[in-house]
Amino acid sequence: MTARPQEKQTKRKSNQNSWKSNLEESISSTWEDIREIGDQRRSHLSNRTTYVLDDAIHFLSELPPNSIHAVVTDPPYGVIEYEDKHHQKLRSGRGGVWRIPPSFDGVKRSPLPRFTVLSEDELNRLSSFFSALAYGLHRALVPGGHVFMAANPLLSSMVFHAFQTAGFEKRGEVIRLVQTLRGGDRPKGAEKEFSDVSMMARSCWEPWGMFRKPFSGPASTNLRTWGTGGLRRISDTEPFKDVILCSPTRGREREIAPHPSLKPQRFLRQVVRAALPLGIGIIYDPFAGSGSTLAAAEAVGYRAIGTDRDAQYFGIGTKAFSSLSTLDINK
Repeated sequence: MTARPQEKQTKRKSNQNSWKSNLEESISSTWEDIREIGDQRRSHLSNRTTYVLDDAIHFLSELPPNSIHAVVTDPPYGVIEYEDKHHQKLRSGRGGVWRIPPSFDGVKRSPLPRFTVLSEDELNRLSSFFSALAYGLHRALVPGGHVFMAANPLLSSMVFHAFQTAGFEKRGEVIRLVQTLRGGDRPKGAEKEFSDVSMMARSCWEPWGMFRKPFSGPASTNLRTWGTGGLRRISDTEPFKDVILCSPTRGREREIAPHPSLKPQRFLRQVVRAALPLGIGIIYDPFAGSGSTLAAAEAVGYRAIGTDRDAQYFGIGTKAFSSLSTLDINK
């Protein structure tokens, strides 16, 4: 006897509730385990958020395989700028790879790492570092899990290649349109003599690499099994887009979290939300810094765990979390 349309609809709804309930139960169990892994110092910032003081590569080695569902991070993509000797020079306000630029049109410019001065050895170390990171993330991510990773036009090709070599599928780039004060300067010490010359183009965009751990079978099966494989739509009529217009981080956010590469909540919340297609799963930020990714995940209702090896940034992030996560981004 053929089932009636209403009976078919009821059966489909029951099946959906079954696999989704099983998935949510599995994620909840994984979450309780991974937020307590290791004996490193940590702060449980909320029921959904944990920040661990640890090196990302070490922490990834302790995570079980297939335990996180997405990664959103702004890494130290020059690597050397966060070495102790350069970091201390940044904090003292002079020297090292960090350039403390002059004011421009009355605007005080933030310190910028000078990636154009990296030596061949430093570039090789950069490649090795991101290869280790990529392999660690590939192991820890569930099939279909996405990685969103900030970069810059000078180094993105090298960094992104490391992820493709590790087995990730490149799924494009999210372009953040942002008018920064990077580049556009005249030759140092000869500004008047070469007044019509800029040494670099003024930066107006920021690339975020978008990668996915491969999965087998249809996307629908992966979504039911792991909750991953796609991107969460903005609405029924609007998909997530790969170009986001977002101004530099200023004002209140920098007061809350004084980190040299703080990304704005208005941008991060959009990316974090898109990273979990069903709105369930665990976000990981290997370089949590100010805690901005963790705060964005909290704001959209996701579970998130972050790591950073710098005790000062760990302190900034734990202190800033509550204010960042509740910040009204529409003002």
